[in-house]
Amino acid sequence: MDSNVFKGKWNQLKGEAKKQWGKLTDDDLDVVAGEKDKLVGKLQERYGHSKDAAEREYNDWSSRFRE
Repeated sequence: MDSNVFKGKWNQLKGEAKKQWGKLTDDDLDVVAGEKDKLVGKLQERYGHSKDAAEREYNDWSSRFRE
């Protein structure tokens, strides 16, 4: 998903992110604020994923929301 589109839709996508990754807190999602790199970092932090694994997980998740 394009980073500008992701930022613009972040408020709508936060709930979906929370469903997908239950370990992410509301504060985590507020910090992410629609920035892919921050979300990937939070996935690494909360789930212990490598950067590549976190990016793959993000890409799989975000592909569901492409227009």
